[in-house]
Amino acid sequence: MSIKRVLINAALVLCLMLAAYLLYRVFSRYTLSDVMESIRAIPGTRILGSLGFAAASYLCLTGFDWMALRYAGKPLSYPKAALTSFTSLSIGHNLGFAALSSGAVRYRFYSRWGLNAEEVAKVILFCGATVGIGLSTLAGIVLLINPEDAANLLKLSPAGLFALGCVCLSLPAVYIVLSVVIRTPLHLWKWSFEMPRPKLALGQVVIGTLNFVFVAACLHQMLAAQGETSYVQTATAYVLANIAVLIAHVPGGLGVIEATVSYVLPGAASIGALVAFRAIYFLIPLLIGLPVFAISEAVIPKRKQDSSEDRSQQSTQAQTQLL
Repeated sequence: MSIKRVLINAALVLCLMLAAYLLYRVFSRYTLSDVMESIRAIPGTRILGSLGFAAASYLCLTGFDWMALRYAGKPLSYPKAALTSFTSLSIGHNLGFAALSSGAVRYRFYSRWGLNAEEVAKVILFCGATVGIGLSTLAGIVLLINPEDAANLLKLSPAGLFALGCVCLSLPAVYIVLSVVIRTPLHLWKWSFEMPRPKLALGQVVIGTLNFVFVAACLHQMLAAQGETSYVQTATAYVLANIAVLIAHVPGGLGVIEATVSYVLPGAASIGALVAFRAIYFLIPLLIGLPVFAISEAVIPKRKQDSSEDRSQQSTQAQTQLL
């Protein structure tokens, strides 16, 4: 086994250990009956609302892939983009290291529909940038309008939080400006990439932000069922939790989301609400995505040979017939 593989496996083990520790910190003061009673206390209307916002988030995520395929110069129909997006992200959200896990699933789909490795890499890069832009935009908004709750975790002064919020909001603005101004490839070390067209860049900001708005709304439906918390407070906690997840790389944010939300909103984050949110946004899509992926492996045909190879074979057959 190579050193690189050993380091990757060690990182995964450390992440899982961190997730176990965080889950222990969150759940240790509750019994199983406490958890079940807390879940049963959530009204059905709140659960339906949470399911609706989760569906709206995954709908936004399908837009990521639809736009990314146009950025890569390989536009596919929306049903194909939506199938790939949902399947890859329902799995990637739970496995962690989304760029690798969901990227591998994306490659399985898109390679069979004519995209090469470079084009799939462009799709993954575009989707990753959209996630970052959306998170940065919502982070900037909540830091400016709700600095009190953010200060509990970040330990920054009001001036520092204001400056951080402005920086977060400036990133999507700069991104759009660059998409207008720069039309030549950008080079970063050994990588080269192009800025998307302004319409696509603006779409990334809008749909990327809406995705996180809907996920925060999904969580808020659960928290508000049993505690006094506003949507803005929930969005603040969720943004900070996502930043922690990106730093920790724990699979599915397991334990990190729960611990962060509990710390930022100690009076509202009931254990039943957090468990129900994870089931609705992470586990239910996974239970749908896994069989869909398995069926697609059997149903979707392998990639056909490219046209140049087809023409070469047809020419050889024709020559053989003439002889």
